[in-house]
Amino acid sequence: MAKIPAIYRKINSLRERYWAVSVGKEALLTLLSEAEVPEQVYNSNAIENSTLTLEETEKILLQIDLDRYISEREIFEAKNLARVVLYINTKAKEQEFTIDRILLLHKMLMGNIREEIAGRFRKDGEWVRVGSYIAVDPQKITERLENMFAKYQATSPAHIIKRIAELHLTFEYIHPFVDGNGRIGRVINNYFLIREGFVPINIKFIDRKQYYEAFKEFDTSGATRIMEEIVGKALTNSYHKRLAYLEGKKIVSLKEFATVKKMSHSNAINKANRQTLEAFLEKDEWKIGL
Repeated sequence: MAKIPAIYRKINSLRERYWAVSVGKEALLTLLSEAEVPEQVYNSNAIENSTLTLEETEKILLQIDLDRYISEREIFEAKNLARVVLYINTKAKEQEFTIDRILLLHKMLMGNIREEIAGRFRKDGEWVRVGSYIAVDPQKITERLENMFAKYQATSPAHIIKRIAELHLTFEYIHPFVDGNGRIGRVINNYFLIREGFVPINIKFIDRKQYYEAFKEFDTSGATRIMEEIVGKALTNSYHKRLAYLEGKKIVSLKEFATVKKMSHSNAINKANRQTLEAFLEKDEWKIGL
């Protein structure tokens, strides 16, 4: 747990800087959010075993023909999730999160993919296994979700990283839908972050192994440490990127930065991974403001 308090302090500091420099720059922030949509869609779908690359995801969202056959399901998974992400970016500040809202998001996500389950929770007899355990009884889903939301609100004095980590783990443990739980769970994270004045996060496909380890930790001990590290890393990355643009810095590759600063590229990457440099991943490439 030694790393977690440091992440809390760092996020508090980055958030204060962000609010100070973001005044009057709403148009730039909108552009940054819109530019992130393909990355969010790619990473979230890739965690769920989609075969699409980031480039292919971008082409689908731009309605550009692809160089290989892609199943209709994967095409709709990309388009639908993009709609959900854009909806959250524009609506989260205006609308409280409710049971009806989560059903709407699921209907948007699963439309033209599995219409028979879109926009509804699991029904009697629809049991699902998540890892080594059987998910919540379908009859108890609504009650458990309401309790989850209530606990989230009741823990408002706790740090946002802790609250989001526990919310996400609990939601996936409940597993309210027949399909689409992971993607809905990750967009719910951003709904709550945006509502509370934080920036959205993008849990990366490259962190999938650690991501699944977080669920194992929660399942066996109820601990949230690993997920807190993941959320903290993603939130730090999101702030580093926005601050680089908002503060008017020249955005360069980490390799170029290392050359200017006379350090090895590998050393710069190590520092970026430890987040001791204000570097950020954009389209799977390390960049930094210079």
